[in-house]
Amino acid sequence: MGYQHTRSRMRDRPKTAQQENIDKQILCLHKAMAEKLIANHQYISQVINTIEVRYQCGKMRYGAYLFWSSLIEHIHQPELFMASVLDNSPQTTKYRRQTPLVGILTESERQEALETFLFQ
Repeated sequence: MGYQHTRSRMRDRPKTAQQENIDKQILCLHKAMAEKLIANHQYISQVINTIEVRYQCGKMRYGAYLFWSSLIEHIHQPELFMASVLDNSPQTTKYRRQTPLVGILTESERQEALETFLFQ
C-alpha cells in the first residue's frame, strides 16, 4: 500500500475531445505568432518582459521560465525556433497553454489563423 500522487494519475488520464481541440487551436495560434515574431523582431523585448514579469511574480514556474527564455534566445535560428514552439510533447503543449507570446497577433490575424485551422 504505497502512497500515489494524484498528479501522476491525472497525467495518465486521456485528454477529452474538447481538450484536444483547444490544444490544436493553441498550436495554430502559436504557429502564426512564431511566424510573425521571426519576421518582426520588434516584439522580442515585449515577450522577454512578459517572461520576466510572470516569473518574478510567481505566475510562471522555473521549467517554463527556462523553456521560454531559451526559446527566445534561438529566435535567430528560425527552423529551430519553429520546431521548438510547435513541438508536440506533453510538456510543450502545457507551456503553450500559458504562453508569454501575448499581444503579437492582432484580432484579425488571430481570427485568420483560427479560420485556417478550421478549414484544414
